Amino acid sequence: MEIRDIRPDDAGEVLTVQRAAFLSEAQIYNTVDMPPLTQTLEELRAELKDNLGCVALDGTRIVGAVRAKRDGELLLIGRIAIAPDQQGGGIGSQLLAAVEQRGREAGATEAELFTGSLSEANLRLYGREGYTETERVPGDGSDQIFLRKRLD
Repeated sequence: MEIRDIRPDDAGEVLTVQRAAFLSEAQIYNTVDMPPLTQTLEELRAELKDNLGCVALDGTRIVGAVRAKRDGELLLIGRIAIAPDQQGGGIGSQLLAAVEQRGREAGATEAELFTGSLSEANLRLYGREGYTETERVPGDGSDQIFLRKRLD
C-alpha cells in the first residue's frame, strides 16, 4: 500500500471511491442527499487544488482518500473514503496518520473531523486513533459529532 499526496488529477477516481464508500452512510441515514454523494467532479477538482489530503494506492488503483486543509493552527480533516472492498484493512488509519503528518508539517497543532452519531465504525476508528468528542450538534434523527486530536 502506497500513501501519497492527493492531486487535482486524482479527482475522477477519488469521486468514484467517495461515492462508493458513502453509499453505506446513505443507507444508515436513509438519504442520498449528502455532500459526498452530490459533489460534482468540477467541485472536487477545485477542492483538490489547495489541499493537504492523501490517497492510498493499491498498485495504480486509488482505494482510499482523505482531504484536509489548515485553518490557523487547526487541521480540518474530511471525506475519509475507503473503497468498500478494502474497508476494515487499516487504510483509514494509514490515511489519518499521513494527513496528520502533513498537517504537522504545515504548522497545525490540532486536528478536527466530524461524523454522524449513527456512524459507529467511523466513531470506533476515530477513537482508536486518539480523537475525542468536543461537540455534538443535534440534527434530524441523529447528531453531528465533532472530534479533535492534538498533533504533538
